Amino acid sequence: MSSAKTLIVITGPTAVGKTALCLDIARHFDIPIINADSRQIYKELKIGTASPTDEQLAQVKHYHVGTLSLNDYYSASLFEQQTMEILEREFQTSDYALMAGGSMMYIDAVCNGIDDIPTVDDVTRETLKRRLATEGLEVLVEELRQLDPEYYKIVDKQNPRRVVHGLEICLMTGKTYTSFRKREKKQRPFRIVKIGLNREREELYNRINQRVDQMMANGLLDEARALYPMRQMNALNTVGYKEMFAYIDGTWTLDEAVERIKGNTRRYARKQLTWYKKDEQIRWFHPNEKDQIISYISQDYEQQNI
Repeated sequence: MSSAKTLIVITGPTAVGKTALCLDIARHFDIPIINADSRQIYKELKIGTASPTDEQLAQVKHYHVGTLSLNDYYSASLFEQQTMEILEREFQTSDYALMAGGSMMYIDAVCNGIDDIPTVDDVTRETLKRRLATEGLEVLVEELRQLDPEYYKIVDKQNPRRVVHGLEICLMTGKTYTSFRKREKKQRPFRIVKIGLNREREELYNRINQRVDQMMANGLLDEARALYPMRQMNALNTVGYKEMFAYIDGTWTLDEAVERIKGNTRRYARKQLTWYKKDEQIRWFHPNEKDQIISYISQDYEQQNI
């Protein structure tokens, strides 16, 4: 792959307006969109994840949208591997590729690489899945403390997926999960141009509130009811679904659940922006600045090829 190849990365907080802009950017450069959203990849999660509509999918080719079922195993490591294969193919016919989304770990996996952690075998995965259901999270957290005290100190002990994955590696390899986490940045055979989208806080929060109302009008409650039997799955431990499940359980009224979705989405947007601030390579724009963004991408490309 030539150094002239450029991966355009467009990111930003939820509801900022990435989808509409990325469709314009993709059409301008005549390239597909590689979706970096850890929930839109599941075909069952359309309304609650604000997944691209059928009309939008018809306008521009998308990767990683609705390609998996909730029962399928997936990880940031698999996303990195698959996306690198996609980029190799796309760069054969174009100097540009576009990756867009708000899942910070997925974007970081492609831009910087993640550690070569062994793939967990089916037997180990099913064993831990069964133990989580029968023994509970606290028992597994304590076992992780004994097997890998270093990882235990930093892991989110309320996150079943993180705890279970650390245990899976410990039990499968006989080594600590920490021993595989080297955090070394991988060199990529292409340039990366990172573009961040943001709005004034009040404007962003209004868009979040409006989008939640639109999700409800589009049938979020019915979608959640259909998924309710699978509510313990990690992919459904997500803003939008967990609040609807609480309403179905009778914990909150529907109005309370909707307000919680709005509040938790705003909180998630703040978390995303905090993460992005660590990355000095991101150049920030308002989503309405399409022409300036295209000019910035093109000028950066020309400067690299003088």
